[in-house]
Amino acid sequence: MTSILNCSEVDAGYTRGRPCVRDFNLDVREGEVLTLLGPNGAGKTTVLLTLAGFLPTLGGTVEIAGKAVRTGDGCAAANAGLALVPDDRSLFTSLTVEENLRLAVNSRKAWSAERDSILGHFPSLRERLKVQAGALSGGEQQMLAIGRALAQHPKVLLIDELSMGLAPAIVERLLPVLRTVADDTGTAVVFVEQHVQLALAVADTAIVLRHGSIALRGAAAELAENPRLVEEAYLGAHDAAAVPDGAPAQGLIA
Repeated sequence: MTSILNCSEVDAGYTRGRPCVRDFNLDVREGEVLTLLGPNGAGKTTVLLTLAGFLPTLGGTVEIAGKAVRTGDGCAAANAGLALVPDDRSLFTSLTVEENLRLAVNSRKAWSAERDSILGHFPSLRERLKVQAGALSGGEQQMLAIGRALAQHPKVLLIDELSMGLAPAIVERLLPVLRTVADDTGTAVVFVEQHVQLALAVADTAIVLRHGSIALRGAAAELAENPRLVEEAYLGAHDAAAVPDGAPAQGLIA
């Protein structure tokens, strides 16, 4: 598969000269699903905001399909093919489901096909098209937020805290949709999640961030079979070296 998102030695944060994420390297391929894990304050949201152009990089480069994305420019990132679903979902709560989706569809002629495609992923929204987004359940709001992002046909879909405020049963329904989207469209998906085992079940690759540095990186299936490695990365029991995806999990912790 072709590399679609590449980060090289990216430093990220909110104050120049004081990065809270350091030397972040990433290579995501078309159709790949990557989960970004780690304790609160590890820098996961900072990474997504930087990739999406809402924060300027403090060092390093971000490339989409081999082309550098202008730092700190959300429009440039969106035009390059990045779409972010933030942790607050950022819906227009006074607009209906249909109106929220229409805002993301450029062509009126394409609306019917786009709507059907989104509802194919989230059929429970079909009966809610005329309902204001603010009246939806948390799960329905997350479906709408992801559907609106997919209507932009992104090359890379970024999702921050998909399970925020949602029951585990709802998360179990939503996460497999990310796998389906990646497989069916070739969209790369990078998502932050706190339900570790559920995330590993749908992802190809996982990265654990701790104190702004990559503590662990590897194939999601390998890490799912070795939960102690993930636990140690969260707790800092060992220093972990970032290694190429697919390396044996036993070799991920130094």
